[in-house]
Amino acid sequence: MIQVQGLHKKFSKNQVLTGLDLDIENGGIFAILGPNGSGKTTLIKIILGMVIADKGAVSVFGKPIKNKWKYRQEIKYLPQIANFPSNLRVRELIRMIKDLRQQTSEEEQLIELFGLKPFLDKKLATLSGGTKQKVNIVLAFMFDSPLLILDEPTTGLDPSALISLKELIQKEKEKEKGKTILVTSHIMQFVEEVADEIVYLLEGKIYFRGSISELMEKTTQTDFEHAIAAIATKTTNA
Repeated sequence: MIQVQGLHKKFSKNQVLTGLDLDIENGGIFAILGPNGSGKTTLIKIILGMVIADKGAVSVFGKPIKNKWKYRQEIKYLPQIANFPSNLRVRELIRMIKDLRQQTSEEEQLIELFGLKPFLDKKLATLSGGTKQKVNIVLAFMFDSPLLILDEPTTGLDPSALISLKELIQKEKEKEKGKTILVTSHIMQFVEEVADEIVYLLEGKIYFRGSISELMEKTTQTDFEHAIAAIATKTTNA
């Protein structure tokens, strides 16, 4: 599904990724974790072709992405911060994205799931952060794609919407064989409930990859949050 080889990326004097290698197979939910500045969002943006790596190679769906763009039509992406045109109404934004993608969509079920009907004719500038995030989720999930990339999807969500999001992610995973979901999040309880595998980044390198149970065994911790804290402390002091 995704192959990353020897990835380097530097912004000014800040080395964000340092020779990163990562293979993501078909199927499953993979949580990309790490502290702020560890390279999570940069890695995602390179996979999406939004940032160009200084060195290294990335393949998606078995093909190199360099100088390509059509592969992105097969990816659903939820950005960490959605910058919507403030003068558009929610209904207009959804229609615009549908017109751009020209694909079968399932927005009605998602609008119902996240309680967005009362907001469809409201301008995006008037919405709260949590409601904007619900719109963000609808836009990301309303098309069927084999690869989903969700960058901090829980931001601003109330408990009810968070439950709906977790159910939606599990449903997407089970929808068809081989569907792959990449998630970044600072909410460890959310990660523990949805992730099949953890990839922990620090200073542009992978310090751990495996299941949650393997992480807890490696760190000799009895719960996930303490296991993450232990691996973070260990790598920081290394």
